[in-house]
Amino acid sequence: MQVNFAGAETWLHKVNPSLKLCILIALCFVALFIHDSNYMMNVMIGVLLLLLCFSGHSIKRMLLLFIPFCFIFISTSSAMIFFGKGETLWFEWGLISITEESFMRGLLVGFRALLFAALGLTFSLTTRPVNLFYSLMQQIRLKPKYAYSFMAAFRLIPIMMEEFQMIRNAMKVRGFERGNGIKAIYFKLKAYSIPLLSGSIRRAHRIAVAMEAKRFTDTRERTYYYEYGFSKKDQGFILYFTIMLLAGFYLADHFPILPR
Repeated sequence: MQVNFAGAETWLHKVNPSLKLCILIALCFVALFIHDSNYMMNVMIGVLLLLLCFSGHSIKRMLLLFIPFCFIFISTSSAMIFFGKGETLWFEWGLISITEESFMRGLLVGFRALLFAALGLTFSLTTRPVNLFYSLMQQIRLKPKYAYSFMAAFRLIPIMMEEFQMIRNAMKVRGFERGNGIKAIYFKLKAYSIPLLSGSIRRAHRIAVAMEAKRFTDTRERTYYYEYGFSKKDQGFILYFTIMLLAGFYLADHFPILPR
């Protein structure tokens, strides 16, 4: 079962993966210390513009990906808005109490959740796992035995999906997919889990033996077929987030949209 989720390649895909990971993680920590709703909203808009314009995917696909995060925004913000505390009361009915302070804190929490989602999608949609681990080995000095183990695990995921689909089709042909009782569910659990686990264990053992045979545990300096370094695209990536943070702070201070 093949899932085609490829998009067009942009300059964002060519940014050094290790640098991209470090900057996005640092931005997540910065967002934890932002307590101004206007500033948080501006930063979120800046990240969303980068994601929508340079992710290489269509707007329609991006909107579909953001549907679950919109539910997260509504749930997190509404919990704070309806049940938060504050001095300026707007509405009160039973346990529900909406104040100006709770409303602004709810928007802040919701914008922060959307910002984390946008940062995660920016990294996952513009970074290939193989490129990431090669960059981690070369720039962060991650040991090859760990990096290649993670890469092998990533390559096992589509194989397991194909095996699951094969087992499911075989069970449908033999009529074992019928029934919704406890016994039927227990039988399906055994029918799916045992072949998948046994096949994964055998495959993992073969990969481990092959890695040992190719001296992946050796401590000598290794050479790489793919060389990763830094370029002007990395400078542009850093410059974009620097300008975004400064411009977001200036707009939030001089041209606030939400009440303080």
